[in-house]
Amino acid sequence: MKALDIKLNNQSGLHARPAKNFMIMAKQFAADISVYYMGKKANGKSMISLLTLGAESGAQIRIEVQGEDEEDAFMALKESIEQGFLED
Repeated sequence: MKALDIKLNNQSGLHARPAKNFMIMAKQFAADISVYYMGKKANGKSMISLLTLGAESGAQIRIEVQGEDEEDAFMALKESIEQGFLED
């Protein structure tokens, strides 16, 4: 399992468009992807689940990736968040 604590530096946090972008990327991988915020857990492959977190700009989230392609999934999600992918 790979895990990462990362700050959301985009304008809207993990809301509508960013959650959709995250989900689309996560679905490209077979690995299980979970996102944690303020004691809540979301399925990284479900936009509705991600939206229930209510993670706003500046929030510190935790991403956990586990499965056969976890390394690729982990790196892709990490780089996308760091590069502002969430606001595309």
